[in-house]
Amino acid sequence: MLSDIEIAQQATPRRIVELAQARLGLAAEHLEPYGHFKAKITPQGLRGLQGRPDGKLVLVTAISPTPAGEGKTTTTVGLGDALNRLGHPAVVCLREPSMGPVFGLKGGAAGGGHAQVVPMEDINLHFTGDFAAVALAHNLLAALIDNHVHHGNALGLDVRRITWKRVMDMNDRALRDITVGLGGPANGFPREDGFDIVVASEVMAILCLCDDLADLRQRLGRIVVGQNRDGLPVTAAQLGAHGAMAALLKQAVLPNLVQTLENNPALIHGGPFANIAHGCNSVIATRAALKLADYTVTEAGFGADLGAEKFIDIKCRSAGLKPDAAVLVATIRALKYHGGVERPQLGLEDAEAVERGLRNLERHLATLREAFGLPCVVALNHFSLDTPAEIDIVRRHCDALGVTMVVCRHWAEGGAGAADLAHEVVRLCATPSQAAPLYGDELPLWEKLRLVATRVYRAADIHASGAVRNQIQALQDGGHGRLPVCIAKTPYSFSSDPARRGAAEGHVVEIRAVRLAAGAGFVVAICGDILTMPGLPRVPAALAIDIDADGRIVGLF
Repeated sequence: MLSDIEIAQQATPRRIVELAQARLGLAAEHLEPYGHFKAKITPQGLRGLQGRPDGKLVLVTAISPTPAGEGKTTTTVGLGDALNRLGHPAVVCLREPSMGPVFGLKGGAAGGGHAQVVPMEDINLHFTGDFAAVALAHNLLAALIDNHVHHGNALGLDVRRITWKRVMDMNDRALRDITVGLGGPANGFPREDGFDIVVASEVMAILCLCDDLADLRQRLGRIVVGQNRDGLPVTAAQLGAHGAMAALLKQAVLPNLVQTLENNPALIHGGPFANIAHGCNSVIATRAALKLADYTVTEAGFGADLGAEKFIDIKCRSAGLKPDAAVLVATIRALKYHGGVERPQLGLEDAEAVERGLRNLERHLATLREAFGLPCVVALNHFSLDTPAEIDIVRRHCDALGVTMVVCRHWAEGGAGAADLAHEVVRLCATPSQAAPLYGDELPLWEKLRLVATRVYRAADIHASGAVRNQIQALQDGGHGRLPVCIAKTPYSFSSDPARRGAAEGHVVEIRAVRLAAGAGFVVAICGDILTMPGLPRVPAALAIDIDADGRIVGLF
């Protein structure tokens, strides 16, 4: 059996300018090619789309992730290919992969099998340099903060209350907490600092939520980097940093056009994680896709409790978008894992474990349909060891819940294997969308956090220390109460404990820290043991990645 990278390397992609002209009606002058098979859409090209009508917006999400994998990106690509096969012009809209997971545990994010986007190696590695630009803009601000303090500190920044860390796009636990400014007066003032991963940067969130370059610049200026000695916020604009930061991001803010293995267009832009950020591709790319095709198929990271919630409550609220339908991805293997089976036994038939694991699927369905008003279809991503009896259990359970379940074989068959899923998505999209956010802007921050926890996570309540409660109240009193909340917690459970599989309920969500992302336009609540700088596993994926004698990359997945 061929690996994902071997399948991708055997593909015959179309030249990107030719594909854009033939499939999207984009002129050559509206593209900035990066080689033959990837390009950015220029600002003029984006402005030229404004008179076109919007197509339908389809959100692909999933049950709670497991070590077995669910295949959300693969399903997104397969569905896009299937819609195009059926004569419904579709564009796939994905996030760019972070090199932290690529070289760590999870691997790449270009899909898999015969449902991939290409060039796979480029997308999973440096691509068009967007992540490098985000890191440079973020770290420029960090450097300007310390430089300002070193040269007199006219703004009176309290070095004990500087909240702006540095970033890099790699997992490195040694950099979570560091000390900078050592070595004497020439090197600045010593203080505690640290690194986050690039996808957790507020700059990444701003890139993904802004309307255009001008909006990006304004949002960058609103970033709060810390407090002065009077306890008042200090912003990037006060430091004069936002102009240079925007200049570094001038190209990065433009969406990237690539293609699937079946030569269908795909936009890949931005890459925030959904457990420590808002987990969706850029608003600019999504809006462009809606103008370029009848159907836009996009994904939100991790399970529906994290990705879909933030897609609707943060991204759609900010951009004025309204999804028309949702696809909930599940696998027999993942359901068995949530039913208590350990990874080595997931290939063995276990109908009872599937039955137990369906509680997780049912909970996510309730979130999508009842909390957000989204019509849904369940996409059962097929594995070769799935048995008819196990599949039948899922089908009968979905029938009882009044939702269609479709067995999908796009990994093995490409778009042809997702034709039934495409038919059901078209049917669901025929009804006007009733999707709506979970809460209104006017609800206080604490109550927004409580509502997400109790309604989506099915927690009994939320809890925070007195110091954190005071921080939340200070944000409320400081004029940030109308912002949505972005809850950072483990993606593996409805609770804050990753070991609690299935459909945990009645737990208490512990909020241990809050951060203001004023430029992005949300308040982050960090729960449990979640980290904004991951570490590498015992056996990192990097150890299998290499380059052969012909210069081809091997071992990437």
